[in-house]
Amino acid sequence: MLPSNLDRIVERLKRRTDPKQKYEQLLAFAKKLEPIPESAKIPANKVHGCVSQVYITADLENGQVWYKGDSDAQLVKGLVALLIEGFNGLTPTEILQVTPDFIEETGLKVSLTPSRANGFYNIFQLMQKKALGFQLGMSA
Repeated sequence: MLPSNLDRIVERLKRRTDPKQKYEQLLAFAKKLEPIPESAKIPANKVHGCVSQVYITADLENGQVWYKGDSDAQLVKGLVALLIEGFNGLTPTEILQVTPDFIEETGLKVSLTPSRANGFYNIFQLMQKKALGFQLGMSA
């Protein structure tokens, strides 16, 4: 079962039957994403295996994880924003229980190029790795 924020996003995307509408939804997510400072664009925050430049930061406040992220590609930025909106405010344990297969439910996976789909999984994995770091008591 998905956390409520992520579930809401998945349901919203499932209602869009046209792939173009799904892309427009992603671009709308991208526009809402707050930029991260240049100082956060360091190797530890870089998503590896992405064709575009993607950075994810994470902070733990009162047991909840808060992500920020950015990408130089608008569509990828939309995927980052989707994950951030879906994960922000969750505990590390809740984040680690999510599996990336929900992307198939959205219908986005079929319209993503293989490199973008791979990028999505790499972004997802970095976010989970940071959550695991918090769960293990290390700084992410």
